[in-house]
Amino acid sequence: MAETNNPLAAAQPGPSVSKTTIPIAGLQVDVYGLAELPDAATSIACLWLHHPRLRRKEDMAYVADEMVSAFNASATATVSSSGSTSARGLIAVAFDQRNHGSRLVDKAANEAWRQGNPTHAQDMFGAVSGTVVDTMHLLDVLEGYLFGAGGGPGASPAGTDRQIDSHVVLGVSLGGHSAWQLLFAEPRVTAGVAVIGCPDFMNMTQDRARLSKLHTFTVDGGLSFMGSKDFPRALIGACKKYDPKGILFGTGEISTQPSGPEQDRLRALLDSRIRGKRFQILSGGADKLVPYHAGEKFLEFFKDAIGGWYKDGHVYVEDRVFPGVGHEFHPEMRQAAVRFVLDTIGSLDVSGHVVASPKI
Repeated sequence: MAETNNPLAAAQPGPSVSKTTIPIAGLQVDVYGLAELPDAATSIACLWLHHPRLRRKEDMAYVADEMVSAFNASATATVSSSGSTSARGLIAVAFDQRNHGSRLVDKAANEAWRQGNPTHAQDMFGAVSGTVVDTMHLLDVLEGYLFGAGGGPGASPAGTDRQIDSHVVLGVSLGGHSAWQLLFAEPRVTAGVAVIGCPDFMNMTQDRARLSKLHTFTVDGGLSFMGSKDFPRALIGACKKYDPKGILFGTGEISTQPSGPEQDRLRALLDSRIRGKRFQILSGGADKLVPYHAGEKFLEFFKDAIGGWYKDGHVYVEDRVFPGVGHEFHPEMRQAAVRFVLDTIGSLDVSGHVVASPKI
Protein backbone atom coordinates (compact mmCIF):
# COMPACT_ATOMS: atom_id res chain seq x y z
CA MET A 1 0.00 0.00 0.00
CA ALA A 2 1.26 3.46 -0.86
CA GLU A 3 2.35 5.80 1.92
CA THR A 4 0.03 8.67 2.77
CA ASN A 5 1.12 11.81 0.95
CA ASN A 6 -0.32 15.30 1.08
CA PRO A 7 -2.90 15.39 -1.75
CA LEU A 8 -2.84 19.18 -1.61
CA ALA A 9 0.94 19.60 -1.88
CA ALA A 10 0.88 20.74 -5.52
CA ALA A 11 -1.61 23.52 -4.86
CA GLN A 12 -0.64 27.05 -5.70
CA PRO A 13 -1.92 30.02 -3.67
CA GLY A 14 -5.00 31.48 -5.29
CA PRO A 15 -6.40 34.99 -5.23
CA SER A 16 -7.05 35.98 -1.65
CA VAL A 17 -10.58 36.13 -0.28
CA SER A 18 -11.54 37.09 3.24
CA LYS A 19 -11.43 34.52 6.04
CA THR A 20 -13.37 34.87 9.27
CA THR A 21 -12.75 32.30 12.01
CA ILE A 22 -15.71 31.87 14.33
CA PRO A 23 -16.26 29.48 17.26
CA ILE A 24 -19.51 27.72 16.38
CA ALA A 25 -21.05 25.03 18.57
CA GLY A 26 -17.66 24.19 20.07
CA LEU A 27 -15.74 24.13 16.79
CA GLN A 28 -13.36 26.66 15.25
CA VAL A 29 -14.89 27.31 11.84
CA ASP A 30 -13.21 29.16 8.96
CA VAL A 31 -15.70 31.02 6.77
CA TYR A 32 -14.39 32.35 3.46
CA GLY A 33 -16.00 35.07 1.39
CA LEU A 34 -18.19 36.90 3.91
CA ALA A 35 -16.62 40.28 3.15
CA GLU A 36 -17.09 39.76 -0.58
CA LEU A 37 -20.82 39.05 -0.44
CA PRO A 38 -22.73 41.58 -2.58
CA ASP A 39 -24.58 44.08 -0.41
CA ALA A 40 -27.87 43.05 -1.96
CA ALA A 41 -27.25 39.30 -1.65
CA THR A 42 -30.08 37.61 0.26
CA SER A 43 -29.64 34.00 -0.91
CA ILE A 44 -26.33 32.41 0.09
CA ALA A 45 -24.90 29.12 -1.14
CA CYS A 46 -22.49 27.35 1.21
CA LEU A 47 -19.62 25.14 0.05
CA TRP A 48 -18.44 22.77 2.79
CA LEU A 49 -14.76 21.78 2.50
CA HIS A 50 -13.58 18.48 4.01
CA HIS A 51 -9.81 18.10 4.28
CA PRO A 52 -7.63 14.96 3.82
CA ARG A 53 -6.27 12.67 6.54
CA LEU A 54 -3.25 14.13 8.38
CA ARG A 55 -4.18 17.63 7.22
CA ARG A 56 -6.20 20.46 8.79
CA LYS A 57 -8.81 23.07 7.88
CA GLU A 58 -6.22 25.65 6.84
CA ASP A 59 -5.09 23.33 4.04
CA MET A 60 -8.41 23.94 2.29
CA ALA A 61 -7.84 27.71 2.07
CA TYR A 62 -6.67 27.64 -1.54
CA VAL A 63 -9.73 25.62 -2.56
CA ALA A 64 -11.94 28.23 -0.90
CA ASP A 65 -9.97 30.97 -2.68
CA GLU A 66 -10.42 29.34 -6.08
CA MET A 67 -14.10 28.60 -5.64
CA VAL A 68 -15.24 31.89 -4.12
CA SER A 69 -13.06 33.99 -6.44
CA ALA A 70 -14.33 32.14 -9.52
CA PHE A 71 -17.93 32.52 -8.41
CA ASN A 72 -17.54 36.22 -7.62
CA ALA A 73 -15.85 36.86 -10.97
CA SER A 74 -18.66 35.02 -12.75
CA ALA A 75 -21.36 36.83 -10.76
CA THR A 76 -19.72 40.21 -11.40
CA ALA A 77 -19.57 39.48 -15.13
CA THR A 78 -23.22 38.45 -15.14
CA VAL A 79 -24.30 41.57 -13.25
CA SER A 80 -22.22 43.81 -15.52
CA SER A 81 -23.77 42.36 -18.66
CA SER A 82 -27.34 42.37 -17.35
CA GLY A 83 -27.24 45.59 -15.35
CA SER A 84 -29.12 43.88 -12.49
CA THR A 85 -28.04 43.59 -8.86
CA SER A 86 -26.76 40.23 -7.67
CA ALA A 87 -28.94 38.62 -4.99
CA ARG A 88 -26.83 35.43 -4.81
CA GLY A 89 -23.61 34.95 -2.85
CA LEU A 90 -21.21 32.10 -2.10
CA ILE A 91 -19.27 31.31 1.05
CA ALA A 92 -16.96 28.38 1.77
CA VAL A 93 -16.64 26.74 5.18
CA ALA A 94 -13.90 24.54 6.63
CA PHE A 95 -13.35 22.97 10.04
CA ASP A 96 -10.95 20.42 11.47
CA GLN A 97 -12.01 16.81 11.20
CA ARG A 98 -12.00 14.83 14.43
CA ASN A 99 -8.50 14.16 15.81
CA HIS A 100 -7.01 16.64 13.34
CA GLY A 101 -5.66 20.18 13.62
CA SER A 102 -7.03 21.98 16.67
CA ARG A 103 -8.94 18.81 17.63
CA LEU A 104 -5.92 16.48 17.74
CA VAL A 105 -6.12 13.99 20.60
CA ASP A 106 -3.90 11.10 19.52
CA LYS A 107 -1.53 11.52 16.58
CA ALA A 108 -0.96 7.76 16.26
CA ALA A 109 -4.69 7.19 15.69
CA ASN A 110 -4.43 9.00 12.35
CA GLU A 111 -1.82 6.56 11.06
CA ALA A 112 -2.41 3.37 9.07
CA TRP A 113 -1.78 -0.29 9.94
CA ARG A 114 1.68 -0.16 8.41
CA GLN A 115 2.59 2.74 10.69
CA GLY A 116 1.67 0.67 13.73
CA ASN A 117 -1.94 1.71 14.36
CA PRO A 118 -3.93 -1.48 15.14
CA THR A 119 -7.30 0.32 15.03
CA HIS A 120 -6.71 2.07 11.70
CA ALA A 121 -10.03 1.05 10.13
CA GLN A 122 -12.07 2.15 13.14
CA ASP A 123 -10.14 5.38 13.61
CA MET A 124 -10.45 6.35 9.95
CA PHE A 125 -14.15 5.55 9.78
CA GLY A 126 -14.72 7.47 13.01
CA ALA A 127 -13.14 10.56 11.46
CA VAL A 128 -15.20 10.17 8.30
CA SER A 129 -18.60 9.59 9.89
CA GLY A 130 -17.74 12.10 12.62
CA THR A 131 -17.21 14.75 9.96
CA VAL A 132 -20.63 13.92 8.53
CA VAL A 133 -22.28 14.32 11.93
CA ASP A 134 -20.36 17.54 12.65
CA THR A 135 -21.35 19.01 9.28
CA MET A 136 -25.00 18.16 9.84
CA HIS A 137 -24.94 19.88 13.22
CA LEU A 138 -23.22 22.96 11.81
CA LEU A 139 -25.83 23.06 9.06
CA ASP A 140 -28.43 23.57 11.77
CA VAL A 141 -26.75 26.58 13.34
CA LEU A 142 -24.40 28.24 10.82
CA GLU A 143 -26.93 30.67 9.38
CA GLY A 144 -27.82 31.95 12.84
CA TYR A 145 -24.19 32.60 13.72
CA LEU A 146 -23.44 34.40 10.45
CA PHE A 147 -26.65 36.28 9.68
CA GLY A 148 -28.93 35.89 12.68
CA ALA A 149 -31.06 38.91 13.62
CA GLY A 150 -29.09 41.06 11.22
CA GLY A 151 -26.19 41.38 13.63
CA GLY A 152 -23.78 38.58 12.70
CA PRO A 153 -20.42 38.99 10.96
CA GLY A 154 -22.05 38.35 7.59
CA ALA A 155 -25.08 40.59 8.08
CA SER A 156 -26.10 42.64 5.06
CA PRO A 157 -25.03 46.31 5.13
CA ALA A 158 -28.36 47.04 3.49
CA GLY A 159 -30.20 45.53 6.44
CA THR A 160 -31.89 42.83 4.37
CA ASP A 161 -32.35 39.31 5.69
CA ARG A 162 -29.93 36.67 4.44
CA GLN A 163 -30.44 32.93 4.38
CA ILE A 164 -28.33 29.96 3.38
CA ASP A 165 -30.55 28.19 0.86
CA SER A 166 -28.12 25.73 -0.73
CA HIS A 167 -25.36 23.43 0.47
CA VAL A 168 -22.60 21.77 -1.59
CA VAL A 169 -19.73 19.65 -0.27
CA LEU A 170 -16.22 19.14 -1.64
CA GLY A 171 -13.90 16.69 0.06
CA VAL A 172 -10.42 15.39 -0.68
CA SER A 173 -9.15 11.89 0.24
CA LEU A 174 -10.51 11.31 3.77
CA GLY A 175 -12.75 14.27 2.97
CA GLY A 176 -13.76 12.54 -0.26
CA HIS A 177 -15.08 9.60 1.78
CA SER A 178 -17.03 11.97 4.04
CA ALA A 179 -18.39 13.85 1.00
CA TRP A 180 -19.90 10.60 -0.26
CA GLN A 181 -21.37 9.81 3.14
CA LEU A 182 -22.76 13.32 3.66
CA LEU A 183 -24.56 13.22 0.32
CA PHE A 184 -26.27 10.00 1.40
CA ALA A 185 -27.04 11.31 4.90
CA GLU A 186 -28.16 14.93 4.66
CA PRO A 187 -31.09 16.07 2.46
CA ARG A 188 -29.98 19.71 2.62
CA VAL A 189 -26.68 18.90 0.87
CA THR A 190 -27.80 18.53 -2.73
CA ALA A 191 -24.49 18.36 -4.61
CA GLY A 192 -20.94 17.29 -3.97
CA VAL A 193 -17.45 16.70 -5.31
CA ALA A 194 -15.69 13.57 -4.05
CA VAL A 195 -11.98 13.92 -4.85
CA ILE A 196 -9.93 10.69 -4.55
CA GLY A 197 -12.60 9.34 -2.20
CA CYS A 198 -14.46 6.04 -2.08
CA PRO A 199 -18.15 5.10 -1.66
CA ASP A 200 -17.31 1.56 -0.47
CA PHE A 201 -15.35 1.77 2.78
CA MET A 202 -15.48 -1.98 3.44
CA ASN A 203 -13.96 -2.95 0.10
CA MET A 204 -11.37 -0.16 0.20
CA THR A 205 -10.24 -1.15 3.71
CA GLN A 206 -10.19 -4.87 2.95
CA ASP A 207 -7.94 -4.17 -0.04
CA ARG A 208 -5.71 -2.08 2.21
CA ALA A 209 -5.54 -4.99 4.67
CA ARG A 210 -4.44 -7.26 1.82
CA LEU A 211 -1.67 -4.87 0.79
CA SER A 212 -0.63 -4.44 4.43
CA LYS A 213 -0.44 -8.25 4.78
CA LEU A 214 -2.51 -8.28 7.96
CA HIS A 215 -2.78 -11.74 9.52
CA THR A 216 -6.56 -11.37 9.70
CA PHE A 217 -6.55 -11.17 5.92
CA THR A 218 -3.76 -13.57 4.93
CA VAL A 219 -4.95 -16.39 7.21
CA ASP A 220 -7.75 -17.25 4.77
CA GLY A 221 -7.47 -14.81 1.91
CA GLY A 222 -9.81 -12.30 3.51
CA LEU A 223 -12.79 -14.64 3.98
CA SER A 224 -13.06 -13.88 7.70
CA PHE A 225 -11.59 -10.35 7.70
CA MET A 226 -14.99 -8.71 8.13
CA GLY A 227 -15.84 -9.21 11.78
CA SER A 228 -12.22 -9.76 12.80
CA LYS A 229 -10.32 -7.63 15.35
CA ASP A 230 -9.15 -5.40 12.49
CA PHE A 231 -12.70 -4.83 11.21
CA PRO A 232 -15.05 -5.56 14.13
CA ARG A 233 -18.78 -6.22 13.90
CA ALA A 234 -19.52 -2.78 15.36
CA LEU A 235 -17.64 -1.18 12.45
CA ILE A 236 -19.66 -3.24 9.99
CA GLY A 237 -22.79 -1.87 11.62
CA ALA A 238 -21.49 1.68 11.30
CA CYS A 239 -20.79 1.11 7.59
CA LYS A 240 -24.38 -0.06 7.10
CA LYS A 241 -25.55 3.18 8.71
CA TYR A 242 -23.30 5.72 6.96
CA ASP A 243 -21.40 4.31 3.97
CA PRO A 244 -23.15 4.34 0.55
CA LYS A 245 -22.35 0.73 -0.30
CA GLY A 246 -23.22 -0.42 3.22
CA ILE A 247 -26.52 1.49 3.16
CA LEU A 248 -27.62 -0.08 -0.12
CA PHE A 249 -26.12 -3.58 0.06
CA GLY A 250 -24.81 -4.20 3.58
CA THR A 251 -22.03 -6.79 3.49
CA GLY A 252 -23.58 -8.46 0.46
CA GLU A 253 -22.48 -8.35 -3.13
CA ILE A 254 -23.25 -5.31 -5.24
CA SER A 255 -25.87 -6.14 -7.83
CA THR A 256 -25.07 -4.22 -11.00
CA GLN A 257 -28.16 -5.63 -12.75
CA PRO A 258 -30.76 -5.94 -9.98
CA SER A 259 -33.99 -7.85 -10.45
CA GLY A 260 -37.37 -6.12 -10.38
CA PRO A 261 -37.97 -6.69 -6.64
CA GLU A 262 -34.39 -5.64 -5.89
CA GLN A 263 -34.87 -2.47 -7.93
CA ASP A 264 -37.96 -1.67 -5.84
CA ARG A 265 -35.96 -2.12 -2.63
CA LEU A 266 -33.10 0.03 -3.89
CA ARG A 267 -35.42 2.67 -5.34
CA ALA A 268 -36.91 3.34 -1.92
CA LEU A 269 -33.44 3.86 -0.46
CA LEU A 270 -32.24 6.02 -3.34
CA ASP A 271 -35.40 8.15 -3.20
CA SER A 272 -34.89 8.82 0.50
CA ARG A 273 -31.16 9.51 0.19
CA ILE A 274 -30.12 11.07 -3.12
CA ARG A 275 -33.08 11.85 -5.35
CA GLY A 276 -32.36 14.96 -7.44
CA LYS A 277 -28.77 15.33 -6.24
CA ARG A 278 -25.61 16.09 -8.23
CA PHE A 279 -22.37 14.08 -7.92
CA GLN A 280 -18.91 14.70 -9.30
CA ILE A 281 -16.34 11.93 -8.71
CA LEU A 282 -12.72 12.81 -9.47
CA SER A 283 -10.18 9.98 -9.26
CA GLY A 284 -6.52 9.47 -10.08
CA GLY A 285 -5.80 6.70 -12.54
CA ALA A 286 -2.47 6.01 -10.80
CA ASP A 287 -3.77 6.42 -7.23
CA LYS A 288 -2.43 3.57 -5.08
CA LEU A 289 -3.76 4.77 -1.71
CA VAL A 290 -7.43 5.08 -2.74
CA PRO A 291 -7.43 3.18 -6.04
CA TYR A 292 -10.36 3.65 -8.37
CA HIS A 293 -11.02 -0.09 -8.41
CA ALA A 294 -11.93 0.02 -4.69
CA GLY A 295 -15.21 1.74 -5.53
CA GLU A 296 -15.50 0.74 -9.20
CA LYS A 297 -18.18 -1.92 -8.79
CA PHE A 298 -20.35 0.43 -6.73
CA LEU A 299 -19.89 3.15 -9.34
CA GLU A 300 -20.82 0.72 -12.10
CA PHE A 301 -24.08 0.00 -10.27
CA PHE A 302 -24.60 3.69 -9.49
CA LYS A 303 -24.16 4.90 -13.07
CA ASP A 304 -26.18 2.05 -14.58
CA ALA A 305 -29.08 2.78 -12.22
CA ILE A 306 -29.00 6.55 -12.78
CA GLY A 307 -28.82 6.13 -16.55
CA GLY A 308 -31.37 3.32 -16.63
CA TRP A 309 -34.02 2.06 -14.24
CA TYR A 310 -33.54 4.99 -11.82
CA LYS A 311 -33.35 7.68 -14.49
CA ASP A 312 -36.53 9.25 -13.13
CA GLY A 313 -34.65 9.92 -9.90
CA HIS A 314 -33.05 12.91 -11.67
CA VAL A 315 -29.59 12.29 -10.25
CA TYR A 316 -26.65 13.80 -12.12
CA VAL A 317 -23.26 12.12 -11.99
CA GLU A 318 -19.86 12.83 -13.49
CA ASP A 319 -17.31 10.07 -12.98
CA ARG A 320 -13.89 11.16 -14.20
CA VAL A 321 -10.62 9.26 -13.93
CA PHE A 322 -7.46 11.26 -14.69
CA PRO A 323 -4.78 9.06 -16.33
CA GLY A 324 -1.37 9.12 -14.68
CA VAL A 325 -2.59 11.11 -11.68
CA GLY A 326 -1.83 9.68 -8.26
CA HIS A 327 -3.26 10.47 -4.85
CA GLU A 328 -3.56 14.21 -5.34
CA PHE A 329 -6.00 17.01 -6.08
CA HIS A 330 -4.50 17.61 -9.50
CA PRO A 331 -4.85 21.04 -11.20
CA GLU A 332 -7.06 19.50 -13.90
CA MET A 333 -9.29 18.08 -11.17
CA ARG A 334 -9.49 21.50 -9.55
CA GLN A 335 -10.57 23.09 -12.82
CA ALA A 336 -13.27 20.46 -13.23
CA ALA A 337 -14.44 20.97 -9.65
CA VAL A 338 -14.69 24.75 -10.06
CA ARG A 339 -16.78 24.31 -13.19
CA PHE A 340 -19.07 21.80 -11.48
CA VAL A 341 -19.61 23.97 -8.40
CA LEU A 342 -20.30 27.08 -10.48
CA ASP A 343 -22.71 25.16 -12.72
CA THR A 344 -24.48 23.79 -9.65
CA ILE A 345 -24.89 27.18 -7.99
CA GLY A 346 -25.81 28.81 -11.30
CA SER A 347 -28.70 26.39 -11.68
CA LEU A 348 -30.27 27.51 -8.40
CA ASP A 349 -31.69 30.73 -9.76
CA VAL A 350 -32.70 29.46 -13.20
CA SER A 351 -36.46 29.20 -13.51
CA GLY A 352 -37.64 25.78 -14.57
CA HIS A 353 -34.19 24.25 -14.23
CA VAL A 354 -34.07 20.66 -15.47
CA VAL A 355 -31.45 18.24 -14.19
CA ALA A 356 -29.05 17.31 -16.97
CA SER A 357 -28.53 13.76 -18.14
CA PRO A 358 -25.72 11.86 -16.40
CA LYS A 359 -22.24 12.41 -17.81
CA ILE A 360 -20.54 9.07 -17.46
